[in-house]
Amino acid sequence: MTTASVRLPEHLIHPFAPAGRADPHPAYRWLRANDPVHFDAASRLWLVTSHADCATVLRDPRFSAAQGQRERARDDELPPSMLTTDPPDHHRLRAPGALLLGPAAVRPLGAGLAADVDALLDALPVDRPVDAVADLGRRLATAVYARLFGLPAAEFTRFEALARAASVNLDPMVPPARAALGRSAAGALTHYLDRHTTRLLADGVAVPLTALAADDRLSRAEMLGILNLAVIGGWQPLAEFIGNALHLLLPDRAAVARLAAADEDAARLAVDELLRLEAPIPFTARVTTDRVELNGGVLPAGARVLAVLTAANRDPEVFADPDDLRLDRSPNPHLGFGGGPHFCLAAPLVRQTAALLLPRLVRRFPALRGPAGAPAWDQCLVPRRLRAFPLELGPAAPDLAPAPDLAPALRCPHPGFEESR
Repeated sequence: MTTASVRLPEHLIHPFAPAGRADPHPAYRWLRANDPVHFDAASRLWLVTSHADCATVLRDPRFSAAQGQRERARDDELPPSMLTTDPPDHHRLRAPGALLLGPAAVRPLGAGLAADVDALLDALPVDRPVDAVADLGRRLATAVYARLFGLPAAEFTRFEALARAASVNLDPMVPPARAALGRSAAGALTHYLDRHTTRLLADGVAVPLTALAADDRLSRAEMLGILNLAVIGGWQPLAEFIGNALHLLLPDRAAVARLAAADEDAARLAVDELLRLEAPIPFTARVTTDRVELNGGVLPAGARVLAVLTAANRDPEVFADPDDLRLDRSPNPHLGFGGGPHFCLAAPLVRQTAALLLPRLVRRFPALRGPAGAPAWDQCLVPRRLRAFPLELGPAAPDLAPAPDLAPALRCPHPGFEESR
């Protein structure tokens, strides 16, 4: 084991460099094989790339998430939430957060979300290309949050604009000018959610948001911090995942056919595999509170660490043929939703909403095609997303049989995944 600074070979582009962001996987593959606990001199961060070591970073209490957020390459503070705290404060906030995003909160939404997906597909124009990012992903994410937050249709455009603007706060290395815009947008989003919550409570509207707002375990600032995190850390990744997934799926026509024929369980497996290969959240930050010895090297106390989840998700020690798309991969212990105490609270909702959309989409439009050539990846590091992904729908399938009802899948997390209590 070594913690000495190692340089990438000259033929590999640094994954954080503008030219390396479109395809960071070769660099991560080399690091995972040659220097899995790597001190990056440019960013002054330790990059952890193996699955076993990333799992330790996510679960070991010597890795502080609260300090990890404070040590971002940013000078702003995020609002109080599960993301910015360690146990026991984390557990105190997470329990009420389940009122917004936990299985019991989203279970009653299942039938409505299935109807939203069908309405979204019904509205797609077949005489011109549609964008998987703007016309599918963002609209799906907004429909989901409309049900969670009790948003009227007249508010969709405003909410989506605020969510998109505030999502810049996901990127720990965004340039200063954009960081300032992100701070302003996050403040505007919080102000909007504050007023919206007040209106819903006054009107007696019963949705997951008002259940959270009525919980007396939280201060108003803590409640708004959880709402803010739910939008910034949930709306944008869900919106971007659809484009990422279709980029992976559509070139493999056999995989498209399998997904079109998928039942509930197969659809969920497919979504997990697509998340494994291109999850919108590629890494997460921690700071060590003590010296930690990992399989791949030793981290000193006070080390600023990135658990590179996208590298861990292609570790050949865990995944056979790790760069291949296998829609039926099981088990699939990917880290696309994190792990340990900070395992994504919205994971069941995100996973199953995508499992509602993707099979219905390829079933409805069997000739669906994506663009030729390399996709246009955005330059931001987090979320990992496509700038656009134009789709040719082709004709809708004639005499389309009713899609299998996947709404009951919202009733519980996927049994193969850990969810912290």
